[in-house]
Amino acid sequence: MSLKLDFELMARYNQWMNERLYAAAAQLDEAELRADRGAFFGSILATLAHILAADTHWMKRFAAGLPDLASLDAVRPLPLPGLGRGIAFPDFTQLRSAREAMDAAIVDFTAEATEAVYGRPLHYVNSVGEPHTKLSGLVLRHVFNHQTHHRGQATTLFSQLGIDVGVTDLSALIPEIPEIPA
Repeated sequence: MSLKLDFELMARYNQWMNERLYAAAAQLDEAELRADRGAFFGSILATLAHILAADTHWMKRFAAGLPDLASLDAVRPLPLPGLGRGIAFPDFTQLRSAREAMDAAIVDFTAEATEAVYGRPLHYVNSVGEPHTKLSGLVLRHVFNHQTHHRGQATTLFSQLGIDVGVTDLSALIPEIPEIPA
């Protein structure tokens, strides 16, 4: 299977899962979203904000390193949010809107990118000023892995509150293939 198909699936999965998490979060009021629940980032809101902040940093690195991709035009002007434990968005509605826009940008990016793009080096400087050069496809793999890691934390917090986010398995989005007669 190609990286392109894999990353397109992961982008759709990311978008689908975020829709589910934000629908679950919408069931809570601001105080419940901001309550420190002992998670790595404290609250549900801070965890969701961290995922978006990290995605923004990574997608801006792709936008700078892959200037020929028009799908990243929406990402280029975005400000860089902080990656610490603070919340960069003053309310859930703004966070949700920014999340939806970022998910659309990631889906668009994977639709436009080719196998050749994933094989290109990505030069970037990380959040502590260290320069790196890594394969674009492997960096994108990290982005999807990071999202999944922190969404797992968020789903645990929802579960502890009695909120079921439903099926979270990637397999729910993997298309069936036709049976081939033996």
